Amino acid sequence: MKKSLPIVFILITVMLDAMGIGLILPIMPDLIREVQGGSLANAALWGGVLASAFAVMQFLFSPVVGNLSDRFGRRPVMLVSLFAMAIDYLIMAFAGSIWLLLVGRILGGITAATHSTANAYMADISKPEEKAANFGLIGAAFGLGFVLGPMIGGMLGTLGTRAPFYAAAALSMLNFLLGAMVLKETVTDAIRRPFTWTRANPLGAFRAVSRLPGISRLLWVYFIYSVALYVYPAIWAYFTQESFGWSPQMIGISLGLFGITAALVQAVLIRLVLRWWGERNTVIFGLGFDFVTFGLLAVVRNGMLALVLTPIAALGAVVSPALQGIMSKAVPDNAQGELQGVLGSVHALSMVVSPMLMTSVFAVFAQRESSFYLPGAPFILSMVLLAVGLVLFMRKPLSE
Repeated sequence: MKKSLPIVFILITVMLDAMGIGLILPIMPDLIREVQGGSLANAALWGGVLASAFAVMQFLFSPVVGNLSDRFGRRPVMLVSLFAMAIDYLIMAFAGSIWLLLVGRILGGITAATHSTANAYMADISKPEEKAANFGLIGAAFGLGFVLGPMIGGMLGTLGTRAPFYAAAALSMLNFLLGAMVLKETVTDAIRRPFTWTRANPLGAFRAVSRLPGISRLLWVYFIYSVALYVYPAIWAYFTQESFGWSPQMIGISLGLFGITAALVQAVLIRLVLRWWGERNTVIFGLGFDFVTFGLLAVVRNGMLALVLTPIAALGAVVSPALQGIMSKAVPDNAQGELQGVLGSVHALSMVVSPMLMTSVFAVFAQRESSFYLPGAPFILSMVLLAVGLVLFMRKPLSE
């Protein structure tokens, strides 16, 4: 039982973190229009700016945080991140202007190390053959939190646009207190690695990790996949409101359905798929499945059909843990935090590119007076990206 407690805590941490993020998604279009005014298309553009600001900071600081966790341990890094995230949500709860919302997103991006550090913690306590499946557990916990967060956020949105932020701040603080009580350190002197700025900056960290055979190619696949997949949080609230007239409550329900399925896929299905096909074929299946699903979402005109497609789309959620498992097994034990920091930066870079890209495409094609009216156009762009990622993944390892 004691052996499983660290895993249980990490899963709870990731679940609560996802709940805090998901709580605010359904109300962001209304909140931005409340403080800034303008149309839904304009709100989508500002939503892209806020998301990209968060991601830029995460890109710059994820390798720093990953290397700090390799030097000082996972526990202090995770606790500081959780506390700062609670402050971030409070800033956004009181924000009366778009610029204060931007400050909140910048602060949140700097300290958004919880997920990467949780992955490094899981890598520390997992055998090599268990890593992909255990990364799937983290994905499942995130999915479960994503189920509860948007659904609760949609309901809290009826109390006002600020209520979900107070709830997110409370969850982050409770998570901090729980971690302070039960989290044990996994970084021992045997695997502790000195902190150096040469490897802590994004470019240095990329260079250090990508020297390992095949890793740079997989990092590119991970980046392309992340850009494509971020189409959901980037435009889903705007897309469904424009296409089907969905309310925040309905948006929350749809995201909840996606999260339920993703949690089941990453907690249960991925273990079977990995056993049947192995990590490589699992990645190929997931990329191909997402390609087809995005094509359907791009042209769907019926809200009920879109709701049915939402949980089906989550079946492609096997890609990320399988890719992480492949890369984690290729990295030494004393650099797991660095790898997760690099993956955090890659993911953050995709969050810089994707929101601005996807919301800009949406803003262009969601103008009803346009002769090219197609709110689902961002999903077509994601299809193209997935095709590129699939071709790159199926090539022989690039020479390093």
